Amino acid sequence: MITKRRKHHTPEQIVKKLRDADAMLNAVKDEAAVLQTLGVSQATYECWRK
Repeated sequence: MITKRRKHHTPEQIVKKLRDADAMLNAVKDEAAVLQTLGVSQATYECWRK
């Protein structure tokens, strides 16, 4: 069985992705589209927000 390796983000990458998400959400973009663009799951995004 082949498993997909987990991608580990550096703190700098997380901050950049959160800023990009804020910019896209302020531009009235759908949250699902933003998460797909960033390449992260809803759960990951919520953990980062905390």
